[in-house]
Amino acid sequence: MVKSKKIVSVMAPQQTQRNPSETGSVKHGMTMTEKILARSSEKSQLTPGDNVWVNVDILMTHDVCGPGSFGIFKKEFGKNAKVWDREKVVIIPDHYIFTSDERANRNVDILRDFVKEQNIKYFYDITDRSDFKVNPDYKGVCHVALAQEGHCRPGEVLLGTDSHTCNAGAFGQFATGIGNTDAGFVLGTGKILLKVPPTLRFVMDGEMPDYLLAKDLILQIIGEISVAGATYKSMEFVGSTVESLSMEERMTLCNMVVEAGGKNGVVPFDNTTFKYLEGKTSIPYDPLYSDDQARFLSEYRFDVSKLEPLVAKPHSPDNRALARECKDVKIDRVYIGSCTGGKTEDFLAAAKVFMASGKKVKVPTFLVPATQKVWVDVYTLPVPGSGGKTCAQIFEEAGCDTPGSPGCGACLGGPRDTYARMNEAQVCVSTTNRNFPGRMGNKEGQIYLASPYTAAASALTGFVTDPREFL
Repeated sequence: MVKSKKIVSVMAPQQTQRNPSETGSVKHGMTMTEKILARSSEKSQLTPGDNVWVNVDILMTHDVCGPGSFGIFKKEFGKNAKVWDREKVVIIPDHYIFTSDERANRNVDILRDFVKEQNIKYFYDITDRSDFKVNPDYKGVCHVALAQEGHCRPGEVLLGTDSHTCNAGAFGQFATGIGNTDAGFVLGTGKILLKVPPTLRFVMDGEMPDYLLAKDLILQIIGEISVAGATYKSMEFVGSTVESLSMEERMTLCNMVVEAGGKNGVVPFDNTTFKYLEGKTSIPYDPLYSDDQARFLSEYRFDVSKLEPLVAKPHSPDNRALARECKDVKIDRVYIGSCTGGKTEDFLAAAKVFMASGKKVKVPTFLVPATQKVWVDVYTLPVPGSGGKTCAQIFEEAGCDTPGSPGCGACLGGPRDTYARMNEAQVCVSTTNRNFPGRMGNKEGQIYLASPYTAAASALTGFVTDPREFL
């Protein structure tokens, strides 16, 4: 159900004290994304379609795009050029790490050389790939590491050379992926030219059933609007359901806006955000919110209490189907991991299903924690209602593969020796974000995107399975 909101009234000037960027003649209300970009471009007013130079708070790059970005930076600014701010560049090796592929290894070496030369403050290095645990600096998946290490802050602009950088929008900030050329320019200037996107608003109300996760919500939305439905638009998530979600679940929601073509996704800052940030960052931040009179391109409303567990069938994230409608789809493997589905709560969710069933998995089940912190949680956090058992113990009892080294793993295929890569034409249920042909390796492979609940339930039966069979 789509309802367009065209606001024609004029907003009364706010009586509260405002920042300089928000003062001046108030022509109309602004959305959260418009306000963040206005403040970062030192403008009092922005409208969708405006092109503005934006000051960047954080630039993240990783082992796949870092070398290319650094090359462009040096070509354009000179081989002895210095980055605009050594404390605002965050470098996170995570994509092709645990491999003997020489070119992949060389990429990490190039990162290390650049960090030394530029004296970059935040570099999460790995030198001994044989055992990630002896590398205390190594984190893993950049999007989860950015959140855990305190680089995500409300009201800021965070750019990354990775399409899933939109993950950080869960913190009420503007976060989007950029290409290597843009990143090379940002490295030298700390600025980027951006077109202000219009905003789509997703209002999600109703109590979340205990068999649903945020992954189901975003698959519902992408299925509704299609993989092009939010092209160069901001997606703002509000409503009582969104307010009840944890930070990790909000990240799942924002993580996949790019699968709908979205420029960025945002969840308003609240006490949940505040609590997550406590102790993670000492840098002061100032949240911004959409005005009551903000103009949204359109508004979509969902009663979450009526939704059912979903999958995205091959070969597109918008190929939505109910999990129960796919119960005859025989599968060969299950993969739980990635920035989308490899966070602590994703593993706790999978463990809950395995625990409830008391059965063993019928297909190989691969587990790849997103970061080193998540890996520790998998081995140490007691699963609620398990009598003190950890996820790792429950996974072992269920016959899953031993959790792999933290990183992007097989989510995007990678070199042939990547752990859990799909090297044959198999059918996989995965908690990752994309199911295009060849995404996890083999071009004939078939990937069903699903929540950790649905993935775990499917592992237990060998077919695509609705988790309500066990929960």
